[in-house]
Amino acid sequence: MKKTLLFLMVSIVCLTSTSHAAGPLTWQQVKARFVATNPTLLAGRMGIEESKAQEITAALRPNPNFTAVLDQIQPYKSSGAFSDSLPAVSVSYLIERMNKRGLRLESAQKGTAIASSQLADQERSLLFTLRSAFIQVLQQKAILDLARENLVYYDRVLNVSAERFRTGDIAKIDLDRLQLQRFQFESDAQTAAVNLRTAKIQLLTLLNDRTPLDAFDVTGPFGFSEAVLPVEELRTMALDARPDLRAALQSIDQARTNQQLAEANASTDPTVGIDFGRNPPIQSYMGLSISFPLRIFDRNQGERLRTKFDITRNERVRDALVSQAYGDVDSAYATLTSTLVLLKPYKEQYLRQAVTVRDTMTFSYQRGGASLLDFLGAQRDYRSVQLGYLNLVGSYLSAAAQVNLAVGREVIE
Repeated sequence: MKKTLLFLMVSIVCLTSTSHAAGPLTWQQVKARFVATNPTLLAGRMGIEESKAQEITAALRPNPNFTAVLDQIQPYKSSGAFSDSLPAVSVSYLIERMNKRGLRLESAQKGTAIASSQLADQERSLLFTLRSAFIQVLQQKAILDLARENLVYYDRVLNVSAERFRTGDIAKIDLDRLQLQRFQFESDAQTAAVNLRTAKIQLLTLLNDRTPLDAFDVTGPFGFSEAVLPVEELRTMALDARPDLRAALQSIDQARTNQQLAEANASTDPTVGIDFGRNPPIQSYMGLSISFPLRIFDRNQGERLRTKFDITRNERVRDALVSQAYGDVDSAYATLTSTLVLLKPYKEQYLRQAVTVRDTMTFSYQRGGASLLDFLGAQRDYRSVQLGYLNLVGSYLSAAAQVNLAVGREVIE
């Protein structure tokens, strides 16, 4: 039995390790895992279930009332204290007029719809945070690859320079300066590795995942697209897709329903009843009754006025959210287009020129046609241009995520 349990535990550990090492996750896989496991979103879904439970309460009908009476008991009589008693039973029921129950249910259902839209808006904000962490991991991976590539390239140059020193082609001081410069490339690689681990930790924290860092990785395109939708089209999309705007419109609709319910609650609801009893010498009798409150003082004035103001308040909130949506779209669009303006010359000119200058200066230096300072300057320029390009791509992807947040759905992958 112990061996069987041990075997099962080992199998579970192996399966878990296999699932962790299944391969790098794409954005869609990270997003699906986040939506399925994030505690904040899970709590929000429970809130929707609570709202649905309130719909059941709102749809309940009034309970009927049952009354039993035994009157004219004579406790001081020497015998037959109950001989002249009058038993009676009655059943009464409150009749709700003006569709009160239907309006209560309608208001509760609209409250559930609002809760669903608010959860979608919360998910929109959380996904932006997740997307930013995902982009950060991709960016740090690209920077680490660049740092390692630069280090490998520089090591090849050092090997050639060491051979030139042995043949007497360069001075010892030049070789020492070249070897000292290698520290910068080593430092870049180490810093990039630390930054990558930090970015992975942040992403795993958002996923509520305990996967070891070495077994966790993500993959995805790290580049940019010059095709951008017009800002007017993005504005229209935002008005249609943003869940906070949808929740604002639903709140206005619910406020109008609540105002109708407040007016209905001002109406008088009768209570009808039927009773049965016995009254000697008459053997039995039946009676009917109806009662209703005289609404002289309380005509639900306060609630009727409050719900009227609530409609106006929700309309003003809607107007403010529309203005905010326009501002969010315009701001994100300006950041995106500004980043694209900087990225285009990098892609079309600067990257190619940096490679050309570096390779040319390396070739010239190794053959004595360029000075050591020119060679080192070309290496620094190449590193600076390549790193600047990767940082700009990261800024572009972050701006694209900001556009998606402003619009309310993914319009830029």
